[in-house]
Amino acid sequence: MAAEIQPKPLTRKPILLQRVEGSQEVVNMAVIVPKEEGVISVSEDRTVRVWLKRDSGQYWPSIYQVMPSPCSCMSFNPETRRLSIGLDNGTISEFILSEDYNKMTPVKNYQAHQSRVTMILFVLELEWVLSTGQDKQFAWHCSESGQRLGGYRTSAVASGLQFDVETRHVFIGDQSGQVTILKLEQDSCTLVTTFRGHTGGVTALCWDPVQRVLFSGSSDHSVIMWDIGGRKGTAIELQGHNDKVQALSYAQHTRQLISCGGDGGIVVWNMDVERQETPEWLDSDSCQKCNQPFFWNFKQMWDNKKIGLRQHHCRKCGKAVCGKCSSKRSSIPLMGFEFEVRVCDSCHEAITDEERAPTATFHDSKHNIVHVHFDATRGWLLTSGTDKVIKLWDMTPVVS
Repeated sequence: MAAEIQPKPLTRKPILLQRVEGSQEVVNMAVIVPKEEGVISVSEDRTVRVWLKRDSGQYWPSIYQVMPSPCSCMSFNPETRRLSIGLDNGTISEFILSEDYNKMTPVKNYQAHQSRVTMILFVLELEWVLSTGQDKQFAWHCSESGQRLGGYRTSAVASGLQFDVETRHVFIGDQSGQVTILKLEQDSCTLVTTFRGHTGGVTALCWDPVQRVLFSGSSDHSVIMWDIGGRKGTAIELQGHNDKVQALSYAQHTRQLISCGGDGGIVVWNMDVERQETPEWLDSDSCQKCNQPFFWNFKQMWDNKKIGLRQHHCRKCGKAVCGKCSSKRSSIPLMGFEFEVRVCDSCHEAITDEERAPTATFHDSKHNIVHVHFDATRGWLLTSGTDKVIKLWDMTPVVS
């Protein structure tokens, strides 16, 4: 009797639903239109386009608006269909889209910044437009009157902006690697705190108002989860990219973080596990395992007639060790190390197979992603790339 053929296990990965092409330059931002088969995009080629799915199954522009300057960013509010567009010349232009998404009506312009607008958020509850620019200014305007309510100078150009409606805290990530938290009043703001954990600039921020956790992505290839609400000051590192992280999105209902970057990777992190902080790296003049001197420790080298060794650190315990005492590599997913990293020999023996079980899945988008938008109701992810292409993905196989 012939042996029964076992079905192959299905690899769960995002399903590419659509490629939307037609922009002449980089698409800096694009969003999914809720409840519609539609996409809104803004591009370096000065165009704002609303793409609707036709009977042919393809997406075609129903709106094609040319702006006076390259479009750097946008914020779309589905309830009011208000579209705020940041321009390279520092202006924010506001439009209302018609119900059928075939027409956009100009509402007002804000002279918000001296140079390129980098991020915009429209806050419906407060009727505020928050923005950052290359002029190192954070500003907020009243969306009813168009009046500027206040501003704050950041230490470097901001590239991440998030807002918590309940507490009126604004989070600003900048290219120096710093995150600034401000408390906004109607026409004034107070500096709450600044913190720094990245060795490169902050490229993206994402806020979870329920768990009160802030995620920051950086050009140093890492993501850090900051526990703002827990008041324990924990900061968890996530290492899963080979290039700069450029976009973050959070699926609140499943507690999964989506990070995308210049490596084309779409990484889906399970944040529903008990993660551990990475240890502080310890300083020592000699290996904390075999006591061999490091190369700058001239006295011990002379006394023991030993050649000095190069210092390394175990990623699990943080001890300063020589290469011989840290010859092994291991992934430590609960510490955020999904790839293999240097660990000392004793930690390597102690790490169990269960502890090596991955807490993230890795997928290739095949383009350098600059921005993402996640539609949680349908489980769709929109990625915009430097290749001028927008890709629409069904994430339900991996975000569930």
